[in-house]
Amino acid sequence: MTNVTGLRPKMWGPSIIGFGRYAYTYDSGHSGEMCMTGFSPRKANMVIYILPGYRDLSDPLLRLGKSCLYFNKLTDIDMKVLEEIVAESLAYMRRTCQTWDA
Repeated sequence: MTNVTGLRPKMWGPSIIGFGRYAYTYDSGHSGEMCMTGFSPRKANMVIYILPGYRDLSDPLLRLGKSCLYFNKLTDIDMKVLEEIVAESLAYMRRTCQTWDA
């Protein structure tokens, strides 16, 4: 993810390794910050975070063979497709959200 994002990793809480950050505000008025993309190497499986969602990524997600980005092990992932999804997600977020590369 460092190679694709060009960003250094940062811990978000106890288990998410994130890259970049963005600001969000819910309709309720609650606001905060979160990483633009990241992963969590959990005991049960690996979780990939594509934020703020999967909009217009149906083709690469279909080619990846997953509708949810939970993986048992890294060898389950087509890394080229994952790189494409992460790069497109970051490009979208940089166009539509307030983001920082730190």
